[in-house]
Amino acid sequence: QVQLVESGGGLVQAGGSLRLSCAASGRTFSSYVMGWFRQAPGKEREFVAGIARYGITYYTDSVKGRFTISRDNAKNTVYLQMNSLKPEDTAVYYCAADMGSIVSTSWTRYDYWGQGTQVTVSS
Repeated sequence: QVQLVESGGGLVQAGGSLRLSCAASGRTFSSYVMGWFRQAPGKEREFVAGIARYGITYYTDSVKGRFTISRDNAKNTVYLQMNSLKPEDTAVYYCAADMGSIVSTSWTRYDYWGQGTQVTVSS
C-alpha cells in the first residue's frame, strides 16, 4: 500500500511559477512509475507528466518546455516544477503511482492516488 500526499498548490498570476510536491509512504517508492494528472471543472482527468524508475520523463504536449517532473528516491518524493503558467493550467493536480515499468498516459493504469492540490492561474 502506498499513500501519496500532494502539496504546493495555490493561486498564481499568469507567467508565474509553482512547484508541486508529492510525498509517498512505503519503502518501495523507487520501483514505482510516478505521474502527475490534472482535472479542470467539467473536464476529464488528463495526463500531465510522468517519470519512470530510472528517470525517463514524459510530458503532454501542452506543458513541454514549461513543466519539469523529477523524483528524489531518497526522500520518497516526486516534484512538478511549473513555469510560465497559463490560465488554462488551472485544475486540481493529482499525484499517482503505478506498479508497472513504463509511463502510461492513461489514468486507469495507476494504482495509487493522492487527494489532489488546487492550482489556480489568474489572467
